[in-house]
Amino acid sequence: MKQIGRRHSANLGSVHEVELTHGRIRYYDTGEGPPVVFVHGFMMNANTWRNVVPNVAAAGHRCIAPDLPLGAHSIPVPAADLTPPGVADLLADLLDNLDLTDVTLVANDSGGVVAQCLLTRNPDRVARVVFASVDCYEAFPPTRYNWLTKAIRIPGVTRAVTEIIRVRALQRLPFTFGPATKRPIPDDVMDSFLLPSRHSAAIRADLSRFVARGVNNKFTLDVVPEFASITKPILVAWAREDRLVPVEYGQRLANDLPNATLVLIDDSRMLLQEDQPDALSDVVIEFLRQHATR
Repeated sequence: MKQIGRRHSANLGSVHEVELTHGRIRYYDTGEGPPVVFVHGFMMNANTWRNVVPNVAAAGHRCIAPDLPLGAHSIPVPAADLTPPGVADLLADLLDNLDLTDVTLVANDSGGVVAQCLLTRNPDRVARVVFASVDCYEAFPPTRYNWLTKAIRIPGVTRAVTEIIRVRALQRLPFTFGPATKRPIPDDVMDSFLLPSRHSAAIRADLSRFVARGVNNKFTLDVVPEFASITKPILVAWAREDRLVPVEYGQRLANDLPNATLVLIDDSRMLLQEDQPDALSDVVIEFLRQHATR
Protein backbone atom coordinates (compact mmCIF):
# COMPACT_ATOMS: atom_id res chain seq x y z
CA MET A 1 0.00 0.00 0.00
CA LYS A 2 1.15 3.51 -0.72
CA GLN A 3 2.40 5.42 2.33
CA ILE A 4 2.91 9.16 2.63
CA GLY A 5 6.11 10.60 4.07
CA ARG A 6 6.07 11.57 7.74
CA ARG A 7 5.98 15.22 8.84
CA HIS A 8 5.42 14.71 12.56
CA SER A 9 7.30 16.48 15.35
CA ALA A 10 10.21 14.69 17.02
CA ASN A 11 8.52 15.59 20.33
CA LEU A 12 6.24 12.59 19.85
CA GLY A 13 9.09 10.12 20.20
CA SER A 14 9.96 7.06 18.17
CA VAL A 15 7.74 5.99 15.28
CA HIS A 16 6.36 2.46 14.99
CA GLU A 17 3.96 0.58 12.76
CA VAL A 18 1.79 -2.32 13.81
CA GLU A 19 -0.38 -4.73 11.85
CA LEU A 20 -3.80 -4.98 13.47
CA THR A 21 -6.73 -7.19 12.57
CA HIS A 22 -8.23 -4.71 10.08
CA GLY A 23 -5.25 -2.68 8.98
CA ARG A 24 -1.82 -1.30 9.67
CA ILE A 25 -1.42 1.90 11.66
CA ARG A 26 1.44 4.12 12.74
CA TYR A 27 1.96 5.31 16.30
CA TYR A 28 4.47 7.36 18.27
CA ASP A 29 5.90 6.32 21.63
CA THR A 30 7.94 8.15 24.26
CA GLY A 31 8.51 8.14 28.01
CA GLU A 32 8.23 5.50 30.70
CA GLY A 33 5.59 4.76 33.28
CA PRO A 34 1.81 4.26 33.28
CA PRO A 35 0.52 4.60 29.69
CA VAL A 36 -1.34 7.60 28.36
CA VAL A 37 -2.87 7.18 24.90
CA PHE A 38 -3.75 10.32 22.95
CA VAL A 39 -6.75 10.25 20.59
CA HIS A 40 -6.93 12.96 17.92
CA GLY A 41 -9.91 14.10 15.88
CA PHE A 42 -11.13 14.31 12.29
CA MET A 43 -8.62 15.43 9.64
CA MET A 44 -5.87 15.50 12.26
CA ASN A 45 -3.27 13.01 13.42
CA ALA A 46 -0.84 12.41 16.29
CA ASN A 47 1.05 15.59 15.43
CA THR A 48 -1.63 17.66 17.13
CA TRP A 49 -0.30 16.35 20.48
CA ARG A 50 3.30 17.46 19.85
CA ASN A 51 3.24 20.14 22.59
CA VAL A 52 1.41 18.06 25.21
CA VAL A 53 3.19 14.70 24.97
CA PRO A 54 6.61 15.98 26.19
CA ASN A 55 5.04 17.51 29.32
CA VAL A 56 3.10 14.36 30.23
CA ALA A 57 6.10 12.14 29.50
CA ALA A 58 8.32 14.33 31.72
CA ALA A 59 5.80 13.81 34.54
CA GLY A 60 6.53 10.07 34.46
CA HIS A 61 4.25 8.53 31.87
CA ARG A 62 4.61 6.53 28.70
CA CYS A 63 2.88 8.51 25.96
CA ILE A 64 1.48 6.76 22.89
CA ALA A 65 -0.06 8.79 20.06
CA PRO A 66 -1.50 6.80 17.13
CA ASP A 67 -2.39 8.12 13.70
CA LEU A 68 -5.97 6.91 13.50
CA PRO A 69 -7.71 6.63 10.09
CA LEU A 70 -9.69 9.86 10.38
CA GLY A 71 -8.46 11.51 7.20
CA ALA A 72 -4.91 12.63 8.03
CA HIS A 73 -3.33 9.20 8.43
CA SER A 74 -0.48 7.92 6.27
CA ILE A 75 -1.31 4.24 5.76
CA PRO A 76 -4.62 3.37 4.05
CA VAL A 77 -6.90 0.89 5.82
CA PRO A 78 -9.34 -0.24 3.13
CA ALA A 79 -10.54 -3.23 5.16
CA ALA A 80 -11.32 -1.28 8.34
CA ASP A 81 -14.77 -0.35 9.59
CA LEU A 82 -14.51 3.44 9.52
CA THR A 83 -17.36 4.29 11.84
CA PRO A 84 -16.71 5.52 15.39
CA PRO A 85 -17.35 2.03 16.84
CA GLY A 86 -15.07 0.55 14.17
CA VAL A 87 -12.26 3.00 14.91
CA ALA A 88 -12.80 2.36 18.63
CA ASP A 89 -12.31 -1.36 17.96
CA LEU A 90 -9.13 -0.55 16.03
CA LEU A 91 -7.86 1.44 19.01
CA ALA A 92 -8.79 -1.39 21.38
CA ASP A 93 -6.85 -3.75 19.09
CA LEU A 94 -3.83 -1.46 19.43
CA LEU A 95 -4.08 -1.51 23.23
CA ASP A 96 -4.28 -5.31 23.10
CA ASN A 97 -1.35 -5.56 20.68
CA LEU A 98 0.84 -3.41 22.92
CA ASP A 99 -0.51 -5.20 26.02
CA LEU A 100 -1.29 -1.90 27.71
CA THR A 101 -3.14 -1.89 31.03
CA ASP A 102 -4.18 0.88 33.42
CA VAL A 103 -4.49 3.14 30.36
CA THR A 104 -5.47 6.79 30.45
CA LEU A 105 -7.14 8.05 27.29
CA VAL A 106 -6.81 11.73 26.39
CA ALA A 107 -9.22 12.60 23.59
CA ASN A 108 -10.07 15.78 21.71
CA ASP A 109 -12.58 16.76 19.01
CA SER A 110 -14.09 13.70 17.25
CA GLY A 111 -11.46 11.57 18.96
CA GLY A 112 -13.80 11.96 21.89
CA VAL A 113 -16.48 10.07 19.96
CA VAL A 114 -14.01 7.22 19.44
CA ALA A 115 -13.18 7.25 23.16
CA GLN A 116 -16.88 7.24 24.12
CA CYS A 117 -17.43 4.20 21.90
CA LEU A 118 -14.37 2.46 23.35
CA LEU A 119 -15.67 2.99 26.87
CA THR A 120 -18.96 1.29 25.98
CA ARG A 121 -17.46 -1.54 23.89
CA ASN A 122 -13.97 -2.51 25.11
CA PRO A 123 -13.26 -0.69 28.38
CA ASP A 124 -11.19 -3.32 30.21
CA ARG A 125 -7.74 -1.83 29.54
CA VAL A 126 -8.86 1.75 30.21
CA ALA A 127 -8.63 3.05 33.77
CA ARG A 128 -9.43 6.76 33.31
CA VAL A 129 -10.30 9.25 30.56
CA VAL A 130 -9.79 12.90 29.75
CA PHE A 131 -12.39 14.37 27.41
CA ALA A 132 -10.77 17.61 26.19
CA SER A 133 -13.46 19.57 24.32
CA VAL A 134 -14.98 16.70 22.36
CA ASP A 135 -17.85 16.09 19.96
CA CYS A 136 -20.76 14.60 21.89
CA TYR A 137 -24.53 14.32 22.06
CA GLU A 138 -26.15 16.20 19.15
CA ALA A 139 -22.89 17.92 18.16
CA PHE A 140 -21.40 15.34 15.81
CA PRO A 141 -20.56 16.98 13.53
CA PRO A 142 -20.59 20.48 14.98
CA THR A 143 -23.07 22.63 13.07
CA ARG A 144 -20.38 24.76 11.42
CA TYR A 145 -18.99 21.68 9.68
CA ASN A 146 -22.23 20.34 8.27
CA TRP A 147 -21.21 21.71 4.86
CA LEU A 148 -17.96 19.74 4.91
CA THR A 149 -19.52 16.41 5.73
CA LYS A 150 -22.34 16.94 3.24
CA ALA A 151 -19.86 17.87 0.49
CA ILE A 152 -17.59 14.87 1.12
CA ARG A 153 -20.59 12.55 0.86
CA ILE A 154 -21.02 13.59 -2.79
CA PRO A 155 -19.11 11.17 -5.07
CA GLY A 156 -15.92 12.69 -6.42
CA VAL A 157 -16.02 15.81 -4.26
CA THR A 158 -13.50 14.74 -1.60
CA ARG A 159 -10.54 15.65 -3.78
CA ALA A 160 -11.97 19.11 -4.49
CA VAL A 161 -12.49 19.68 -0.75
CA THR A 162 -8.92 18.71 0.07
CA GLU A 163 -7.63 21.03 -2.64
CA ILE A 164 -9.70 23.93 -1.32
CA ILE A 165 -8.57 23.47 2.27
CA ARG A 166 -4.91 23.45 1.28
CA VAL A 167 -5.11 27.15 0.36
CA ARG A 168 -3.51 28.99 3.28
CA ALA A 169 -5.83 31.99 3.02
CA LEU A 170 -8.88 29.74 3.45
CA GLN A 171 -7.67 27.84 6.51
CA ARG A 172 -8.77 30.51 9.00
CA LEU A 173 -12.25 31.02 7.60
CA PRO A 174 -15.36 30.27 9.72
CA PHE A 175 -16.16 27.15 7.69
CA THR A 176 -12.66 25.56 7.80
CA PHE A 177 -10.15 25.49 10.68
CA GLY A 178 -10.84 29.06 11.83
CA PRO A 179 -13.35 28.30 14.62
CA ALA A 180 -11.21 25.47 16.03
CA THR A 181 -8.39 27.65 17.40
CA LYS A 182 -7.83 31.24 18.52
CA ARG A 183 -4.42 31.28 16.87
CA PRO A 184 -3.33 29.95 13.46
CA ILE A 185 -1.98 26.40 13.46
CA PRO A 186 1.62 26.50 12.14
CA ASP A 187 1.92 25.85 8.41
CA ASP A 188 4.09 22.75 8.83
CA VAL A 189 1.53 21.24 11.20
CA MET A 190 -1.33 22.02 8.83
CA ASP A 191 0.68 20.30 6.10
CA SER A 192 1.04 17.21 8.28
CA PHE A 193 -2.77 17.14 8.58
CA LEU A 194 -3.69 17.90 4.98
CA LEU A 195 -1.00 16.44 2.71
CA PRO A 196 -1.91 12.74 3.17
CA SER A 197 -5.41 13.22 1.72
CA ARG A 198 -4.11 15.49 -1.03
CA HIS A 199 -1.46 13.04 -2.18
CA SER A 200 -3.22 9.69 -1.82
CA ALA A 201 -6.44 8.53 -3.43
CA ALA A 202 -6.57 5.67 -0.92
CA ILE A 203 -6.42 8.07 2.04
CA ARG A 204 -9.17 10.16 0.43
CA ALA A 205 -11.24 6.99 0.09
CA ASP A 206 -10.80 6.31 3.82
CA LEU A 207 -11.75 9.90 4.58
CA SER A 208 -14.88 9.62 2.46
CA ARG A 209 -15.88 6.34 4.10
CA PHE A 210 -15.52 7.77 7.60
CA VAL A 211 -17.67 10.79 6.72
CA ALA A 212 -20.29 8.82 4.80
CA ARG A 213 -20.66 6.03 7.35
CA GLY A 214 -19.47 7.48 10.62
CA VAL A 215 -20.06 11.21 11.01
CA ASN A 216 -23.57 11.14 12.41
CA ASN A 217 -24.84 12.02 15.86
CA LYS A 218 -26.59 8.67 15.95
CA PHE A 219 -23.28 7.32 17.27
CA THR A 220 -22.90 9.94 20.00
CA LEU A 221 -26.51 9.65 21.09
CA ASP A 222 -26.44 5.84 21.09
CA VAL A 223 -23.77 5.77 23.82
CA VAL A 224 -25.54 8.18 26.19
CA PRO A 225 -27.68 5.49 27.90
CA GLU A 226 -24.42 3.74 28.87
CA PHE A 227 -22.95 6.78 30.63
CA ALA A 228 -24.61 6.07 33.97
CA SER A 229 -22.75 2.75 34.24
CA ILE A 230 -19.28 4.22 33.53
CA THR A 231 -17.69 4.70 36.95
CA LYS A 232 -14.07 5.23 35.87
CA PRO A 233 -12.56 8.60 36.82
CA ILE A 234 -13.14 11.10 34.02
CA LEU A 235 -11.84 14.61 33.57
CA VAL A 236 -13.94 16.84 31.33
CA ALA A 237 -11.51 19.60 30.32
CA TRP A 238 -13.32 22.15 28.18
CA ALA A 239 -12.30 25.30 26.35
CA ARG A 240 -14.33 28.10 27.85
CA GLU A 241 -14.49 29.76 24.41
CA ASP A 242 -15.25 26.66 22.36
CA ARG A 243 -17.33 27.83 19.39
CA LEU A 244 -17.88 24.39 17.87
CA VAL A 245 -19.12 22.40 20.87
CA PRO A 246 -19.94 25.02 23.52
CA VAL A 247 -19.14 24.58 27.18
CA GLU A 248 -22.75 23.58 27.93
CA TYR A 249 -21.96 20.22 26.33
CA GLY A 250 -19.02 19.75 28.66
CA GLN A 251 -21.23 20.51 31.64
CA ARG A 252 -23.74 17.97 30.36
CA LEU A 253 -21.03 15.30 30.02
CA ALA A 254 -19.79 16.00 33.53
CA ASN A 255 -23.33 15.68 34.88
CA ASP A 256 -24.12 12.45 33.02
CA LEU A 257 -20.89 10.59 33.87
CA PRO A 258 -21.00 9.52 37.54
CA ASN A 259 -17.31 10.03 38.36
CA ALA A 260 -16.54 13.08 36.22
CA THR A 261 -15.03 16.45 37.07
CA LEU A 262 -15.33 19.54 34.87
CA VAL A 263 -12.40 21.95 34.45
CA LEU A 264 -12.62 24.99 32.18
CA ILE A 265 -9.56 26.28 30.33
CA ASP A 266 -9.36 29.94 29.33
CA ASP A 267 -8.08 31.59 26.15
CA SER A 268 -8.73 28.61 23.92
CA ARG A 269 -11.19 27.24 21.44
CA MET A 270 -11.82 23.57 20.76
CA LEU A 271 -8.28 22.44 19.97
CA LEU A 272 -6.91 22.93 23.47
CA GLN A 273 -3.69 21.15 22.56
CA GLU A 274 -3.03 23.81 19.92
CA ASP A 275 -4.14 26.96 21.80
CA GLN A 276 -3.22 26.06 25.38
CA PRO A 277 -0.97 22.96 25.41
CA ASP A 278 0.66 23.83 28.75
CA ALA A 279 -2.64 24.47 30.51
CA LEU A 280 -4.07 21.24 29.13
CA SER A 281 -0.91 19.37 30.16
CA ASP A 282 -1.18 20.75 33.70
CA VAL A 283 -4.77 19.59 34.23
CA VAL A 284 -4.04 16.18 32.69
CA ILE A 285 -0.96 15.67 34.90
CA GLU A 286 -2.88 16.71 38.02
CA PHE A 287 -5.72 14.34 37.09
CA LEU A 288 -3.20 11.51 36.63
CA ARG A 289 -1.67 12.30 40.00
CA GLN A 290 -5.03 12.32 41.77
CA HIS A 291 -6.15 9.03 40.22
CA ALA A 292 -2.90 7.08 40.12
CA THR A 293 -3.21 3.36 40.74
CA ARG A 294 -1.96 2.66 44.26
